[in-house]
Amino acid sequence: MNNKEFVKLKNSLSAKCVMKIILYSIIAIVILEIIIDGLYNDQLAETLINFNSRIYYWCIGNKTLLIGFSYLIIFTIISFIVIRNSNNNMIEIISAMDKILNNPEEDIKLSDDLIVLENRLNNIRVNLVTNKNKAKEEIQKKNDLIMYMAHDLKTPLTSVIGYLSLLSQEKEISKDMQEKYIKIALDKSIRLEELTNQFFEITRYNLQEIPIQKNKIDLSFLIEQLVDEFYPMLQEKKLKCKLNKQENIYFFGDGDKLARAFGNLIKNAIHYSYENTDIFIDILKKEDKIQLIFKNQGDKIPSYKLDKIFDKFYRVDESRTSGTGGTGLGLAITKEIIELHEGTIKVKNDDQYIEFCIEFKNN
Repeated sequence: MNNKEFVKLKNSLSAKCVMKIILYSIIAIVILEIIIDGLYNDQLAETLINFNSRIYYWCIGNKTLLIGFSYLIIFTIISFIVIRNSNNNMIEIISAMDKILNNPEEDIKLSDDLIVLENRLNNIRVNLVTNKNKAKEEIQKKNDLIMYMAHDLKTPLTSVIGYLSLLSQEKEISKDMQEKYIKIALDKSIRLEELTNQFFEITRYNLQEIPIQKNKIDLSFLIEQLVDEFYPMLQEKKLKCKLNKQENIYFFGDGDKLARAFGNLIKNAIHYSYENTDIFIDILKKEDKIQLIFKNQGDKIPSYKLDKIFDKFYRVDESRTSGTGGTGLGLAITKEIIELHEGTIKVKNDDQYIEFCIEFKNN
């Protein structure tokens, strides 16, 4: 409800109060006139003369004053009653607000005079319930994430301790076995470092917004560099990254942050691609738009998961294996970085490919 609606409601309630006071006063005065000067005029006059003739003649002489005073008393009493009853609206509103705080699931019902305010309070109630549920969901997601991350940290740490213990305790161990145990311990240590960094990522993501510093960037060159950096990961899963790019596509943005966003998409494609398949990246310039498309072959993602894929802490891989499990922040951070650059990111999925499409205004 905006200020105009509040003013309109206030004026409407005030006008109704005034109309009630005037209407009830007129009715009361008419009834008084009928009783005093009509039906019981003679009886009242005779009774007053018999009681005290001086008072009777004084009343006759000051009839106008007495009638005016009587009207004033009637008007005052009726005004008091109407205003007091109108205060019931305030009591209704206060009760409704208490109800929203204590029992937001229940609908708010107000009198007909306050129907506009009733609708507004019900909207506030619905928003309160929605935000409350979202907050609970966020807390639950974060608690789940901490639990899974704690489990994931324990797994490689146990392996590191175990293999180092073997190296320390075994007196006669072959060179090949030593190298094998050392390699396993090193791999698990690297994984442990990655998971620790992910914890710091969660803290940074929640405590501050992502600042950006814009410069002129060659997007084609940036993507090409990122693909080279991911070469070992591509080789490990026997994947190829095919880059379709136009030369000299320049964009005014934060190179480090965009590299982070695009890197998240490449890493995501690697994790969820079938082995021996291709990852496709297209960088196109179309009139006033720059378009980047990341496409890979993998298991089809159900639509209900696709709708949440950019949510914080959401992970498509419900198994959360330590090999591919992340924090569920990568795509959320990617979306935030893209939107900070006034761009859009969309995802679509069919039986063969999952595709992320980014569009920027050509600046």
